[in-house]
Amino acid sequence: MGYQEKGSPSPPATAIDVDVAESQDFRRGRVSSWLSKATSWGVEVRGITPVPLEERVDKRFINVFFVWFTMSTNLLPIITGMVGTMVFGLNLMPCSLLILFFSMACTVPAAYFSTFGSRTGLRQMIQARFTFGYYLSSIIVALNLCTIAGFGIIDCVLGGTTLSAVSSGRIDATAGIIIIALISMVVCFGGYRVLHQYERYSWIFALVAIVIATGVGGKELANQVEQPAASAATIISFGGVIAGFLIPWAAMAGDFSVYCDPSASTWRIFSYTYAGLFFPTVPLMVLGAAVGGAAPNVESWYAGYGSFSVGGVLQAMLLPAGGFGRFVAVLLALSVIGNLSAAMYSISLNFQLLLPFFVRVPRMAFSVVYTVVAIPVAITAAKSFFASLENFIYLIAYWSAAFVAVVAVEHFVFRRADCSRYVADYWDQPSKLPTGIAAIGAMGLSFGLAVPCMSQVWYTGPLARTTGDIGFEVALVLAGLLYVPLRWIELKFRPV
Repeated sequence: MGYQEKGSPSPPATAIDVDVAESQDFRRGRVSSWLSKATSWGVEVRGITPVPLEERVDKRFINVFFVWFTMSTNLLPIITGMVGTMVFGLNLMPCSLLILFFSMACTVPAAYFSTFGSRTGLRQMIQARFTFGYYLSSIIVALNLCTIAGFGIIDCVLGGTTLSAVSSGRIDATAGIIIIALISMVVCFGGYRVLHQYERYSWIFALVAIVIATGVGGKELANQVEQPAASAATIISFGGVIAGFLIPWAAMAGDFSVYCDPSASTWRIFSYTYAGLFFPTVPLMVLGAAVGGAAPNVESWYAGYGSFSVGGVLQAMLLPAGGFGRFVAVLLALSVIGNLSAAMYSISLNFQLLLPFFVRVPRMAFSVVYTVVAIPVAITAAKSFFASLENFIYLIAYWSAAFVAVVAVEHFVFRRADCSRYVADYWDQPSKLPTGIAAIGAMGLSFGLAVPCMSQVWYTGPLARTTGDIGFEVALVLAGLLYVPLRWIELKFRPV
């Protein structure tokens, strides 16, 4: 039954066949019509597919700087700095020096990876396929989704609890989280151009609000808790937190420069990205460290922290300014939208790579999916925010460090830093991409030594008891070293 001899005429179409075909054509037509309307409204409908050379015409290269500057000018670096003094018990001076020097080094990967976008027309996770292969790159995409989504949830909690604090609890954290998530989704929905336009100006309000908050509450920042001298293990461990904050941006960096004209020099895109990340992150982390070190000695700040977490501290800092202070606190809460909307943009692109058939789903749909999932998760995370943040930042540092090392070795050693060796047309052709076994193998084997060097709430490795948490450093160095011989062997059997 069902076998048709080759060359024999096809059986006549039944009424059911015709109805199905017409129904499919109708659905395709409706989707195409809807996407055409979205394009006319200025919405980016292109998903993960490579951007051809003729469409890489954006010469407003300074927008790359503003995207990263806005992503970093918000409450997220402040809360990360607070971890150093409130959780690790560091004094302000050594904490500030750690922030400065670790940030100088850990901003480099994201800044360099940002240059791949304009030079290749490939999104960051598509470019990763030229190292991890067509199929195994899904593992990296899944890890990256967890990372970016986690940062997005932290943004929701920060913004939501701050709005709740401003209203003295009349707006609960749940409502605040929903407001932040929905506004970010609207910005993300528009895509590349809308996002760039929003990020170009929104940092102004965030920066003014942070300066005002610092000015109003600044007199208390000198009232630091005196802590005993930190051990080397503690210092190294907090350095890992800083690395875990900065290095994961490398896995989405190329997404924000992919429409830039390739005539821009590598150095120019690198500099814009580095400056956009470094200059707001360092002072805001130091500010967070100062706030965290002073909060236990300032009754209103500590009470605010107990009631509304970080948002409560910021609201308490602005209390002397009265109603104007509440307005400024609202701006602080909304500052996370710049970070969250950019994170959502990369999330919507990454979803299209998670499973092969997801590429058919419009990018915009995944921004809605993430919003629906993130809201209840953020509401739950808000109940134990600091512990969740510390554990999350530590965990993501390990995989992202190994990822950066492997991609960098592939680029500089095996492709001689020549972006023309990434043939964009091969992005969806498994046979013309590496298998990814060498890359995944190098990452996996590096964790054989990284795990004993981890120091977590739930696990402390035997080496970490002496050295502190050096899992990040070990993963970064060892994955790169292991990839060289493994990739060389892979090329012998599959020269692509």
